[in-house]
Amino acid sequence: MTGPFGATSTTDDVLASVTLTGKRILVTGVSAGLGVETARVLAAHGATVVGAARDLDKAKAATEVVRAQAAQGGSLELVALDLANLASVRACADGLVAAGKSFDLVIANAGVMACPKSFTADGFETQFGTNHLGHFVLVNRIAKLFAPGSRLVNLASSGHRFSDVNLDDPNFEHTAYTEFGAYGRSKTANVLFAVEFDRRHKAGGVRATAVHPGGIQTELGRHMTPEVTQAMIESINVANSAGGAPAFAWKTIPQGAATSVWAGVVAAADAVGGRYCEDCHVAEIVDGEGLRGGVRPYALDAENAKALWAKSEEMVAEAF
Repeated sequence: MTGPFGATSTTDDVLASVTLTGKRILVTGVSAGLGVETARVLAAHGATVVGAARDLDKAKAATEVVRAQAAQGGSLELVALDLANLASVRACADGLVAAGKSFDLVIANAGVMACPKSFTADGFETQFGTNHLGHFVLVNRIAKLFAPGSRLVNLASSGHRFSDVNLDDPNFEHTAYTEFGAYGRSKTANVLFAVEFDRRHKAGGVRATAVHPGGIQTELGRHMTPEVTQAMIESINVANSAGGAPAFAWKTIPQGAATSVWAGVVAAADAVGGRYCEDCHVAEIVDGEGLRGGVRPYALDAENAKALWAKSEEMVAEAF
């Protein structure tokens, strides 16, 4: 699927002719970077945005721009959410369900990247536990709040190409831990979760998709040294050159958040449902090594998605 938008399109470009007055949208991770920009542009176009963050004081300061630019009835409400603690996740979900207000769009934006080996409050490897399991529980617990015609957008990454999920050893108890191997597993899980959520809910008019925002310099890369970053860029350029693609270029934050709002608001639901998107279009399935464009087949595999769902339910001790 192609359209008028691409890698350099910004959130303002994508929503230039869109009015979101009356729409209610949940965005996780609104204390910095892509989450703040996503909330800003949605509220500026009239949406009622519920922003979730672990540190509400930090989020309140970071989202001053969201409240300042809200227009056409747009607004922002903050709720507490620590994705690395399922008690916090469940409390957040329970509060939203108790409020009883439906959502037209949920953007699962928050996450961590390439951190040293560590574990969540519930004993899960931090990247898989935060990026996938936290959102898995939150989204499924509020699934009844998804309005007909609504969408779930999971922020994945080209980093899914580092690794498929490992459902036999999700916490690296028997396999060697690498920062990017763990990140890759979690990002593949983000895509597979969207695939299975879409399959389960599309008959009711609710769709799900996953997106790669692109390479953006945000707090997400706090654990990466300049040397690691440069080596990654060089490896991307080698792969891109071999495939005839242009050299790597950093995106601005408004460019990075554009695919999220494009997939959530602008793109046709049938086009993006159960798919992986990048640069404001649906990505092609591409096998092979390297962090180039496209999506690896295992990240869209329906049976893989079903197996991840079952394993996730087992891990969080909750069935959906």
